[in-house]
Amino acid sequence: FPEGVPEDINQTIENELRLIEDLKYHYYFLTIHDIVMFAKQQGILYQGRGSAANSVVCYCLEITAVDPRQISVLFERFISKERREPPDIDVDFEHERREEVIQYIYKKYGRERAALAATVISYRFKSAVREVGKALGIEETQLDFFIKNVNRRDRSQGWQAQIIELGLQPESLKGQQFIQLVNEIIGFHRHLSQHVGGFVISSGPLYELV
Repeated sequence: FPEGVPEDINQTIENELRLIEDLKYHYYFLTIHDIVMFAKQQGILYQGRGSAANSVVCYCLEITAVDPRQISVLFERFISKERREPPDIDVDFEHERREEVIQYIYKKYGRERAALAATVISYRFKSAVREVGKALGIEETQLDFFIKNVNRRDRSQGWQAQIIELGLQPESLKGQQFIQLVNEIIGFHRHLSQHVGGFVISSGPLYELV
């Protein structure tokens, strides 16, 4: 605000800061501010986006670049005492220099307290049926029929007729293996990859939390 902070904005800032303090999110805002200031000093392009654009505090901290008065948005979309959910501040950095930002975070906060987030994909009903069925040599068309017609909530008890449609007898070894293995791997992790942009910073060693 080169011409001075308008009175209504002053009031908005006070209200936002009070809420941020009450919910103890000030460390979060200051951490993001520190990271974007590093990027700015190094000439690394960045852009704050999403619901953070609703916040005058984010604008003053140079996390976002759009004056919230210029857009019709609700601050409560970003942070609300009733929701009791942490605010979501998304910041994009230019792809070619993203690694510089990552290394800065490691250097500033330490590798024991900072890490890239992972994406964990687990077996759900459909993928469990397909994986087990494939291992047992069941045709894909039969598995599709099973998935469409079985009540997945019944698990083993309501599957008798559909298992017969697969060409299996529920009491047979293969039938029992199918039922047991599908139930066992639902919820089991099947794929681990690096999250596209998530980063975790903790107050203590991550190995004590994860």
